Amino acid sequence: MQQGIKTTFLLLSDTHAKNGVAVPDLQVDVAIHCGDLTDGSKIHEFETTLALLRSIEAPLKIVIAGNHDFTLDEPVYQEKADTARRLFSITPELMRKEYGHPGDARRLISQEPEGIHFLDEGTHYFRLSNGADLTVYTSPFTPSIEADWGFQYKRGDNHDFAIHSNVDVVITHGPPKGVLDITNSRQRGGCEQLFAAVARARPLLHCFGHIHEGWGGKLVAWRGTEPSENPSHFTDIDNGASSVIETLATIESRQSDSAEIKLEKEFRLRNLTEEGYRRTSHCSQDESPARQGQTTLFVNAAIQSGDEYGRPQLPWVVDIELRKSTNAGLQDLG
Repeated sequence: MQQGIKTTFLLLSDTHAKNGVAVPDLQVDVAIHCGDLTDGSKIHEFETTLALLRSIEAPLKIVIAGNHDFTLDEPVYQEKADTARRLFSITPELMRKEYGHPGDARRLISQEPEGIHFLDEGTHYFRLSNGADLTVYTSPFTPSIEADWGFQYKRGDNHDFAIHSNVDVVITHGPPKGVLDITNSRQRGGCEQLFAAVARARPLLHCFGHIHEGWGGKLVAWRGTEPSENPSHFTDIDNGASSVIETLATIESRQSDSAEIKLEKEFRLRNLTEEGYRRTSHCSQDESPARQGQTTLFVNAAIQSGDEYGRPQLPWVVDIELRKSTNAGLQDLG
């Protein structure tokens, strides 16, 4: 098999325009923000996150929306504006001052010249400056009981994640059900339809956020050469051949931990914090390579802690190999 081109990704999500979010001083090929750029979808919050994205050293920066970024979902924004006027007598002028006109937030992001590409749901193609081709599938949609924030559908309803088998990287706001999606209430917060779509496509990398306490990385080995009829994390993951790279449980002390384990975790967390990111490499010469159709690296890159007052979580730096392009030079083909 021909060796691909090593490509370095910086992954982050759920920054919520918070102060204190830092990105590593590191040159990467592609930076990805998996949504929740803001906390309340206000214009000044978008500006804060855009300043953060500008500080990243990458020729390509891919950005999607999250449920908190509801002004990017214009029908939802209009509905919220109508509700605010009807129930709370908030004037259109005040709404525009805080949130902008419908379409303002999208124009603000789309006009950025610093290699920032805001992507809607779908498949997108890039030729990278390192000489590799990159195919990504993006979707901001997440399930919810009420479905009253941006880019949401009611849990139990079907959403079509049309991920093709030629996709290298899947970028969604929310996690698939069964992988890095356990909430503080010990429930699975991921989406069944998303897991099934990823299990059928078997990309090299799937990155997301949304469930803050699900931060972590896992290299999943797939069972067999074909997905099951109704893929789920019970039937399609070969747990014996899969490996957890890092989760909050591996770096944060628990009450049940022995004194020795607590010290080990404190030392590990201190080292990672000083580094400023969690790095993992899955190229052909590494011990655990990501192989399309066989393994997928899942990363929950949520920066905001699952604890409201917790410190920011670390971004991820990931190395994988992509196909060599026949025509180098960065451009979006989709």
